[in-house]
Amino acid sequence: MPPLAKYAGLLMPNGERRIAGYTEASRGCRHLCRHCPVVPIYNGQFRVVQPDVVLGDVAAQVAAGAQHITFGDPDFFNGPSHAMRIVSALHEAHPQLTYDVTIKVEHLLKHRELVPRLARTGCAFVISAVESIDDAVLTIFDKGHTRADFVEAVKMCRDAGVTLTPTFVAFHPWLTLASYCDLLDTIDALDLVDHVAPIQLAIRLLVPNGSRLLELDAMRAHVGAFDAATLTYRWTHPDPRVDELQAEVMTLVGTRPKADRRELFAEISRLAHERAGLPRAADTRPARARATVPYLDEPWYC
Repeated sequence: MPPLAKYAGLLMPNGERRIAGYTEASRGCRHLCRHCPVVPIYNGQFRVVQPDVVLGDVAAQVAAGAQHITFGDPDFFNGPSHAMRIVSALHEAHPQLTYDVTIKVEHLLKHRELVPRLARTGCAFVISAVESIDDAVLTIFDKGHTRADFVEAVKMCRDAGVTLTPTFVAFHPWLTLASYCDLLDTIDALDLVDHVAPIQLAIRLLVPNGSRLLELDAMRAHVGAFDAATLTYRWTHPDPRVDELQAEVMTLVGTRPKADRRELFAEISRLAHERAGLPRAADTRPARARATVPYLDEPWYC
């Protein structure tokens, strides 16, 4: 296989690029979020990987040059005690190594006492699949958190010294042009523009075979035939302007992968507010040469 340096790397705020590796401390997920493509595969099953196996895997990657490890677990806090044993041992064995994990908003709040320990053991950032800031949509997705919970998690992680990297299903059948603008305005108000990979502002809801969304009349009303080429069900938005905006945003993001995050966010926000006929707050933060938080140069599509 190609050397690790050929794969995704961690970009630090000071411009340093750290070689990244990958491992898993567990497989599957206890949760049954309706929109999640993991659910049809594991259906609530969750299995831990033995610590010596995980640590051995990481040690081999460190020997190959890894300076950062991405934990690919669907949710690192499905087994919080197991997870903390892993990262504590990892930090003891490799004090300079950084890592990132994926944790539900629900679990961040439930196990908030563990978040400062993540920071102390080298956690560069925590990915959290927020998906939406609309409580009605979060109920449809069965996410287990609310808009207020997300806002609380942002503050809690910031206070603990951990970078929260939210991901979103930005476009779905229940989105309006106004609610998309609300998402952008909220990201800006919470000072998360640098935290959000631009692709997250263009992501369209994926409906794979076996998706729990197909159990709902609210979803079936929008779904077309199964597309064997993509292994998903196609869907269209009841407002064609929303699908048009998604295509425009995807074009902006897809053609400018190295663009400054603030500059690209501002352009998307101006476009969205124009399409919605809504006023947009003036830009108050200047574009910068690089983001102020660590992030992988190959964005996570959670």
